[in-house]
Amino acid sequence: MDNLIKNTEQRMDKSIDALDRDYKSVRVGRANASVLDRINVDYYGVPTPIQQMAAVSMPEPRILMIKPWDATTLRDIEKAILTSDIGINPQNDGTAIRLNFPPLTEERRKEVVKEVKKMAEDAKVSVRNIRRDALEKLKAMKKNGEITEDDEKNGEKKIQNLTDKFCKEIDGLQAVKEKEVIEI
Repeated sequence: MDNLIKNTEQRMDKSIDALDRDYKSVRVGRANASVLDRINVDYYGVPTPIQQMAAVSMPEPRILMIKPWDATTLRDIEKAILTSDIGINPQNDGTAIRLNFPPLTEERRKEVVKEVKKMAEDAKVSVRNIRRDALEKLKAMKKNGEITEDDEKNGEKKIQNLTDKFCKEIDGLQAVKEKEVIEI
């Protein structure tokens, strides 16, 4: 049963990590290289992350500069950024690509806060699904005679405590991200 609890906790922790990665890729009005994390460039038929093809720097707070190591990939990188969902038009000067992050409008801030809330709710659903799976395994263990009824009740309580802990952590991450979006 201890392995089940440990496995459940690890799976819930992965949900938190995924939410954290998603939050890092949310554009909030200032340059952040992690918005490029989900963008892959078709590099000789292989989808390749931009960070593996170019140096990404931040010369100013609202500008990202992408300087490819292979100048022939400049157009491919520009095309990948244009087709992505980050909503920024790349500026190609022949040697590098600049991404200017405009300040967020009030309307856009509200949209981003809605996105942040949806991501948090999706993470909570994931945690709850993990809880459901763990509880089903507990019931199966009880049915097979591997654990007693007291062990089952104790396991249910531990799993619920884990679920509460991770949902609270998700709420905390959501509050921090919402504050970041509103204050910029």
